[in-house]
Amino acid sequence: MATNIEIEAKVLITKEDYDKLMKVYGSQKVDEFDQTNYYIESKNLDLKRLGVGLRIRKKNNSYVMTLKAPMSEGLLEKNASLTADQYNAFKEKGIFPDCSIKEFVKMLGFDPDMLKIRAQLKTHRIEIPLDEGKHVFSIDKNEYNKITDYELEMNSNSLMRAKNKLQEICGTNGVAYKDNLRSKQTRCLESL
Repeated sequence: MATNIEIEAKVLITKEDYDKLMKVYGSQKVDEFDQTNYYIESKNLDLKRLGVGLRIRKKNNSYVMTLKAPMSEGLLEKNASLTADQYNAFKEKGIFPDCSIKEFVKMLGFDPDMLKIRAQLKTHRIEIPLDEGKHVFSIDKNEYNKITDYELEMNSNSLMRAKNKLQEICGTNGVAYKDNLRSKQTRCLESL
């Protein structure tokens, strides 16, 4: 199981701002891709109450289960690769994948068999590394439950650096900066 710390600043933007930023940064992209997140929860959204997020992400025909838990700065992220068969067994039959995250879910006091895929969100993303790789800037178009929203993300090694860099980009491009504290998963699940 891979473990890392995710530190990012995020801003929700309008479609007009998205179109403007795609014109400015679209030619600078290093990577462009679609990914689908399948959000996993209990019937009563018990993981959300603890601030824990659980998802399976499908990208380029590969599946990764990720558990995110809050830390003082950023999120602790635990990842486990899944096979297509494991994903399908979970989606269709509710068989929680036999992976290291299953044990972590049990340690948190949850019965993995009570967790199901409750929602999905598709993202079209472009990524641009900045400042010799010190930051990764992402421009996202998200679709879920008949809703489309647009988001900027800046990943860095500290929250202050991520916010400062994202504020700089927003200011340079005439985009209003307001911290977005609601994750994609939260927005998606709240829209059900």
